[in-house]
Amino acid sequence: MQSAEHFPVHKTDGEWRQALSAEQYRVLRRHGTEQAGSSELIGEHRRGVFHCAGCGAALFDSQVKFDSGTGWPSFFQARDGALATREDRSLLMKRTEVHCARCGGHLGHVFPDGPEPTGLRYCINGAALKFAPE
Repeated sequence: MQSAEHFPVHKTDGEWRQALSAEQYRVLRRHGTEQAGSSELIGEHRRGVFHCAGCGAALFDSQVKFDSGTGWPSFFQARDGALATREDRSLLMKRTEVHCARCGGHLGHVFPDGPEPTGLRYCINGAALKFAPE
């Protein structure tokens, strides 16, 4: 993963607002969090790829998705080079925030309590994702 500083896809705030739904904009561009259990992607179990809803970059393969019981789509491994991270000290805690490496869109957070083989849990807002079935 790379540092979340510079991203190949650049749009103005107005262009992002036009391209995204209100909820997608709030999550991807304003670091929002959707309500737990609200994403239809939690129950998505078909084979395919989860893409960034902002720029379309492929982020997670369906084979690495798992039910974490947290109320958000969860994955234990991202595609190579798909994500960028930065430290998040909001909410009086230290977490690792996850972004799309292509557009910088806020996706969610990664935690060290996931399943093997990585031990990671990428807890991702469904509003930040689009699913493309195989």
